[in-house]
Amino acid sequence: MSLLDWFANREKSEIADRQHQEREIADGLWTKCPNCGVLTYTKDLRGNLMVCSECSHHMRVDSDERIRQLIDTKTWKPLNEEIQPLDPLNFRDRKPYKDRLRDYQAKTQLQDAVQTGTGLLDGLPVALGVMDFRFMGGSMGSVVGEKLCRLIEYGTNEGLTVIIVCASGGARMQEGMLSLMQMAKISGALERHRRARLLYVPVLTHPTMGGVTASFAMLGDVILAEPNAAIGFAGRRVIEQTLREKLPDDFQTSEYLLQHGFVDAIVSRLQLKKTLAQLIGLHQPFYPVNAKLSLTHQSSVTSHQQPITHNP
Repeated sequence: MSLLDWFANREKSEIADRQHQEREIADGLWTKCPNCGVLTYTKDLRGNLMVCSECSHHMRVDSDERIRQLIDTKTWKPLNEEIQPLDPLNFRDRKPYKDRLRDYQAKTQLQDAVQTGTGLLDGLPVALGVMDFRFMGGSMGSVVGEKLCRLIEYGTNEGLTVIIVCASGGARMQEGMLSLMQMAKISGALERHRRARLLYVPVLTHPTMGGVTASFAMLGDVILAEPNAAIGFAGRRVIEQTLREKLPDDFQTSEYLLQHGFVDAIVSRLQLKKTLAQLIGLHQPFYPVNAKLSLTHQSSVTSHQQPITHNP
């Protein structure tokens, strides 16, 4: 075999290997880290909660995966699944809003950009809302606001800790003022929850922007964030053009917000469930005397996890 033939065969072999690798990636067997480029077996990556084992980059996860990560097996009970989005403004951009909703519902198998429900987190009962960025960028429309408001009110009535995992580009422009009204509605429900001396913990993931940041994402008793999450109100370019100055490279990251006092802690996804359980356990003595934990699976909670009567 000549040297030229050897190089030609080697090139063919490399091309075949690349094609095989591309097929495996396309089939979902492997996942490439967008930060460091390392390929990881998808099953192993899911076992590591979608955190890259090489660079600890937190990949975006959907609401179903997030619920599996936080809620104990077979304890999840969805709430208000039947609520459907409407098109009150008959909005149309490049396509009608009604058509856009149908497309995203078919693509994600969700009715809108949030899932809400109750379950046990490390044996502790919680009311959980999880926003899903796949559905129109996790934007907050009337259904998102209504479901989160009902979740908070249910948590208040039942004496439950409320946790909301935020992932959103902000208010949904296709619903105009109706979308912005959800900010005040959810904030009001959270104030009633606070007056009942119950715990509310928002978890800010990448990205948390716009009206979500301007309302319930920043109203927590303890505000947690994932590493390197983009968190802010207006976009970086808008702020730079308004201020006419260059912003720091880490501006609007969770690390920058922690340094400036806007979040209380940055928690790795690998430690998030444990951290939430610790916060709930520390807060339990302050549950009101008449707290009602009516989950059907409540019997699985051990005696030391039951709310302790507290007389202020």
